[in-house]
Amino acid sequence: MTAPLKPLPGDGPADVTVEGPTPLGNGYRPYERYTAHLADDGTVVSQTRDILRGGCVVGVLAYDPVRDQVVLVRQFRLPAYLALGPARSELVEIVAGGVEEGEPEEAAARRECLEEIGVAPGRMVPFLQFMPTSGITDEQATLFLAEVDAAAVPAHTGLAEETEVIRPLVLSVDEALAMLAAGRCANGYLIIALQWLALNRARLPALLDG
Repeated sequence: MTAPLKPLPGDGPADVTVEGPTPLGNGYRPYERYTAHLADDGTVVSQTRDILRGGCVVGVLAYDPVRDQVVLVRQFRLPAYLALGPARSELVEIVAGGVEEGEPEEAAARRECLEEIGVAPGRMVPFLQFMPTSGITDEQATLFLAEVDAAAVPAHTGLAEETEVIRPLVLSVDEALAMLAAGRCANGYLIIALQWLALNRARLPALLDG
């Protein structure tokens, strides 16, 4: 007789009550304080945490299936400057940005492609959802694979009203995976997307076909 399959582990509910928020600041993103009361074996553990409200974010792995290339971006990131120093303050990233209130995630992903790499994507499919830093922010990301024409990408992009200075970077898939293997990139969204690409490279045409 075949033994029953054990349920797969995964995220689940907590026995918790949450108090808050208490506003701490409202700059580029809201910053709030909460207190969570967790039941634990008959006792209650209270945790006070300060949370940066990042909200819903989309990322796009822009892929040209004709040329077998990916389109990435380079831009200055102040947190990278503070953490890694000036020598690694301009990060290589995938296209990414926040979802506006009431905006569908795919529409946000298409908008971010136009803003950051200057081309409108064709076929697009979501492939992964995750929280990048669940200890300090509620940011939740959905990543999309998007078909683009890498030959149409301009040299410079970014919205002037958002003071963005972005330089698109077109690489072959082999070059992008070699960059990853050599530890030449620090951005988590990029690392996750390229790891997924390495695992699913042979399936890309079928995924875009739905």
